[in-house]
Amino acid sequence: MSRWLLVLSGLLFLLYPVLRPWHDETTVDGARAAMGSTAWVLAHLVAMLGFVLVPIALLGLRERLGTTPTIVMWLGAGLVLPYYGAEDFGLFAAASHDSDLLAVAETLRYNAFAVTLFGIGLLALAVGAVLVAVKDRSAVLFAAGFVLFLPQFFTPAPMRIAHGVLMLVGLLWFAFKNTAAKPQHVPATGTSV
Repeated sequence: MSRWLLVLSGLLFLLYPVLRPWHDETTVDGARAAMGSTAWVLAHLVAMLGFVLVPIALLGLRERLGTTPTIVMWLGAGLVLPYYGAEDFGLFAAASHDSDLLAVAETLRYNAFAVTLFGIGLLALAVGAVLVAVKDRSAVLFAAGFVLFLPQFFTPAPMRIAHGVLMLVGLLWFAFKNTAAKPQHVPATGTSV
């Protein structure tokens, strides 16, 4: 089951930048076009689901990886989800009103408490993923995707889509390398002929 949760997570993290509308959000018209669209809501929702599913998948691998990476990633997901929810549903709602959408977006995104929790959450996700990679080298690309999650927000759309591809490849590689059936040790029965 962990394998398929990792695969699904990878697909969701790719869909996030692919589905996200890419308009100039520094203008009112561009921000309304992006944030007021159903695609905005769907894109952010699939990212949130990806953040939830990765720690659940790791829970199934705790015998091999230990519990620390799972706990750290769960903590990280818990800290980023409120920010994603506000970005997703809050900005979508603001885009449909005659509010000063750019001011609302600025206030929501750069509220000191919110952005600090978001940053700590992304850092925890990166640390958790690195802890996984320390235990299992097949998770290096998986870890790279989480380490680059925060920096990719400061890049243009093509780089953000490339990051989604990295997330997919990293999660697929980890899923199929780590969760492959391992040979089971069969104890001797103790009988002799």
